[in-house]
Amino acid sequence: MDVRHDTTAASVAAENAPAASEAGLKDDPIVSGAAPAGRNLLAHYREFLPVTEQTPLIGRGEGFTPLVRAHALEKRVGCAELWLKLEGCNPTGSFKDRGMVMAVAKALEEGAEAIMCASTGNTSAAAAAYAAAAQIKAVVVVSAGKIALGKLAQALIYGAVVIALDGTFDDALRIVREITARNPITVVNSINPYRLQGQKTAAFECSDVLGDAPDILAIPVGNAGNITSYWMGFREYRRAGRTTHLPRMWGFEAAGAAAIVENRPIENPDTVASALRIGNPANWQRAVRARDESGGLIDTVSDPEILDAYKLLAEGEGVFAEPASAASVAGVLKLAAAGEVKPTDRIVCVLTGHGLKDPQIALDVARDVVPAPNDVREVEKLLDLR
Repeated sequence: MDVRHDTTAASVAAENAPAASEAGLKDDPIVSGAAPAGRNLLAHYREFLPVTEQTPLIGRGEGFTPLVRAHALEKRVGCAELWLKLEGCNPTGSFKDRGMVMAVAKALEEGAEAIMCASTGNTSAAAAAYAAAAQIKAVVVVSAGKIALGKLAQALIYGAVVIALDGTFDDALRIVREITARNPITVVNSINPYRLQGQKTAAFECSDVLGDAPDILAIPVGNAGNITSYWMGFREYRRAGRTTHLPRMWGFEAAGAAAIVENRPIENPDTVASALRIGNPANWQRAVRARDESGGLIDTVSDPEILDAYKLLAEGEGVFAEPASAASVAGVLKLAAAGEVKPTDRIVCVLTGHGLKDPQIALDVARDVVPAPNDVREVEKLLDLR
């Protein structure tokens, strides 16, 4: 697997130098995952963001995540290039940090003293972390018993008030909307427009590292804010002349929570991928526009397909992503088998969160631990060395 640190990246940087220079970024390496110490996401892309002189440039090292080439998956899919955008390398382990830093910065600019969100897990972790950094109060509402322990632990240790609701994520979001509408609390779910503004920076990074937009951007779809924000970012970069074309957006819902594909809200969404367990996406119509405007698609992947891709990423590429992340790879594998991938396609699969977000799934599907007596020869026997 190649990280984009090689001479190819250098040549891409050279070819892209005029555009970078125009933006005042000529000294910045166009290498994913290699941002110099002190790099601030809001400052780096401020010409494309709603950043004013009054916006505090807060940050915890979010953004500039690695884009790595997945050679084994590339051969299986049959495309020219397949890249993985490792958003689990953000500070709280998911892509949510990109949007949260922007949302919290604007909340501080507007004088907010508290933020609130509904969450399947990752949003709660990001909201709690950035609220702690800004020294304001965070309240998160989760669905009782439906949040992965790794994510719950983050929200709690960062000091958020965590409310476990006897209902679904969609119920939680409804309650959060009502409370923030009549109280001086800023909602930081993806219905907050600044969240999507921050999240779109990942599209900029993909284009900067590759030297152009990919042909296909594959991404999991839960609340549908991420597919919306990537499309926004790709369109803005194209208008600014930073890229030569727009990608096709391929979004993938879990089969048990496929509201957009089935064109109806799902009352009790159910999937092994907890981050996709959303039955009525807040950004539904925007996701549909991203699909249609890009000539792309939104499809479903089953839990077995998600878990197969999850294991393939780990065992074949050395990448540990949470199950929801694997939906992008599962979808590409599914469509490749159906003949929808061209040999010339350059594909980026977004992996939205780190595998340690949901370690129980890994323990459930991985091979068992092998017990052994305290004897070197017995261990050698187990390894077929004697």
